[in-house]
Amino acid sequence: MTNKVAIDQDFCQAHGRCYALFPDLFEPDDEGRAQVKNDGVVPASSSVDEILAVCPEAAITTV
Repeated sequence: MTNKVAIDQDFCQAHGRCYALFPDLFEPDDEGRAQVKNDGVVPASSSVDEILAVCPEAAITTV
C-alpha cells in the first residue's frame, strides 16, 4: 500500500479540512488551497484511508 498522497489542484475547493486535521502533511497556499508538505509522505501515526476520507471533493489522491 502507498504511503504518499498528493493534491489534485483541479478538484481542491479550499475547504481546509486536510490541513486543519493533518497539519504535518498539508498546508494552505496563498489562495487557501491545500498543498502537501514533506513530499506527501504519510506519517506513521495516520492511515492513508483516513486522510483520503477528509476531503469532500476527493482531491487527495495516493501516489
